[in-house]
Amino acid sequence: MTTFASIGRDLFSLVWSGLISGCLYAFGALGLVMVFKCSKVVNFSHGNAAGLAAFLVYGFSGGWFLNLSWGSAVLLALTISIMVAILSYAVIAPIVFESDLTSTIATLGIGLIMQGAIQLLFGSDIVNLDLPIPRFSMVVLGLRISSYDLTILTTTLICIGGLFFIIDRTRLGIAFRAVSSNPFAAEVCGLNMRSVHLFAWVAASLLGVIAALLIVPTTFLSSTTLPSFMLNAFAAAVVGGFASLPGAAVGGITVGIVVNLFTFYVSPEFNNTFMLGLILVTLNLFPNGLLQHRVGSRV
Repeated sequence: MTTFASIGRDLFSLVWSGLISGCLYAFGALGLVMVFKCSKVVNFSHGNAAGLAAFLVYGFSGGWFLNLSWGSAVLLALTISIMVAILSYAVIAPIVFESDLTSTIATLGIGLIMQGAIQLLFGSDIVNLDLPIPRFSMVVLGLRISSYDLTILTTTLICIGGLFFIIDRTRLGIAFRAVSSNPFAAEVCGLNMRSVHLFAWVAASLLGVIAALLIVPTTFLSSTTLPSFMLNAFAAAVVGGFASLPGAAVGGITVGIVVNLFTFYVSPEFNNTFMLGLILVTLNLFPNGLLQHRVGSRV
């Protein structure tokens, strides 16, 4: 009886922590899916852009460049991230309508440039970047919930809820849905394709920055931290359906829970191998993603 109770507590705790991690993967997956839906480009620079933003917050708040408050440093980093997103899209804009493959390969080059910029500005040292939130925890039904967990859940609900509101209720969101559903018809109707693409790139950049600021306190910050994290986000996008925004959110939570269970019950050393296997299995069994397989293709 004690063994079963212990297993139940472990499983409950693993699912909860997997849910928290899954929220972070959902942020990354949503950014990837937004760019892909409207431009059919897989943005492999997404993780490097998020890592650059996290380092900028560290540099602006830790005295490396400036000695600003954390909030001011975040606002300045967000502004720079938006400018970087605009510049990144400007680089691939001339070829995005010519070849999806060429544009995707170009994002690899952009990502490598960003990684080089991080190493040039901040070196290869590993640094810490924490969240300025009160530290407390509480126990609910035997489950320990920390202030960090509540911060992630609250931020996820607000940001993802706001994103879906913009897409469902605003003219820009309607334009995004039109371009995602039928680019040719949207262009014939007079929609500015590049403006919609740019909206997707900027929104994806902001989601990546939020994910970076939330994930870094649980680990360390280096030039490879966020690109490695984006492997799980990429898997989440595949699992949920690379053309479905709700699927990206569901896929992120699914991947977070499954990876957490695998790490605990099997081995943390084979996480990347497991993720690649999960991607391959999903592509073979559910090529349109789990959610699209059930509810069809919809924004």
